[in-house]
Amino acid sequence: MTVAVVILNWNGKKLLERYLPSVVRHSKNANIYVADNASTDDSLAFLSENYPEIKILKNTENFGFAGGYNEALKQVDEDIYVLLNNDVEVTEGWLDNILYLFKTSNDIAVIQPKIKSTQNKHKFDYAGAAGGFLDSLGYPFCRGRIFDTIEGDEGQYDEDIEIFWASGACFCVRRECFTKVKGFDQDYFAHQEEIDLCWRLKNIGYSIWCCHKSVVYHQGGGTLSNVNPRKTFLNFRNSLFNLLKNSKKNPFAKIVLRMILDGIAAIRFLLKGNLKHFFAIFMAHISFYSFMNKMIKKRKKLKQNEQEFVVKSIVWHNYFLSLNTYNQIKINNN
Repeated sequence: MTVAVVILNWNGKKLLERYLPSVVRHSKNANIYVADNASTDDSLAFLSENYPEIKILKNTENFGFAGGYNEALKQVDEDIYVLLNNDVEVTEGWLDNILYLFKTSNDIAVIQPKIKSTQNKHKFDYAGAAGGFLDSLGYPFCRGRIFDTIEGDEGQYDEDIEIFWASGACFCVRRECFTKVKGFDQDYFAHQEEIDLCWRLKNIGYSIWCCHKSVVYHQGGGTLSNVNPRKTFLNFRNSLFNLLKNSKKNPFAKIVLRMILDGIAAIRFLLKGNLKHFFAIFMAHISFYSFMNKMIKKRKKLKQNEQEFVVKSIVWHNYFLSLNTYNQIKINNN
């Protein structure tokens, strides 16, 4: 089983300087690539001078996360793609544990490691934590992170389990599975395209897993910070894309309800004086409408299956029942 670690980069020289050494040190049995989204900083010069053994895949423009990987991976032939953010520190044995889990079943299409925070290594990371899930309205949450509540790692999620989606911060996928569903949806540009890909794979019978013995640390916000309204726009719009494309039961009813909740979120931003994020949600809905026909056409070409959700509404459980951890929610629903 051959492995390619593919790091997407856009003007990330400082991040490569900090995090690439751990990848080189702990990925001896993998081929390492940097897929560059037409950087204008000194990223490529830095790589050529300091890591001549790393293969550089040059994209002609900034295609975002989805398009950037789709273009670059056309040149990669290994059996397993490990798509790694340029702001991730890996640890000893991280790949061995993931490969062992892949070998247990050909039905496993995607695996993520346990993802913890670079800033506080005792805590989980926002983007993926110990495995991602969705509620029935398309809101993502994780073992270890419910909305903005992030848990410390006390070993409470130290088991390999099937999850709903794996984080794009460290996304390990079989090449044949990635190719079978034609990769990421480039209309997403960035954010939640990994959720869409996992959902499409689940709808055709594959499973997604978290490998707890594999641990990485993620800085987060290396390319687009959490306070950037562009991130808010992409997350709200792309979440609606996910529902329309992949949800089998009453997608339009779900979308209407989701838009009402989005409106409440926008009003909260407005009341806090955060006009940029208020308008980001408004523009996300406008953009969704403009893409709706295109997404409906995509939906008709896809297979939708009923999926089991840990919880129907994470908003209800978190904001009204004050349940702030995955284990609390799981116990409440058993």
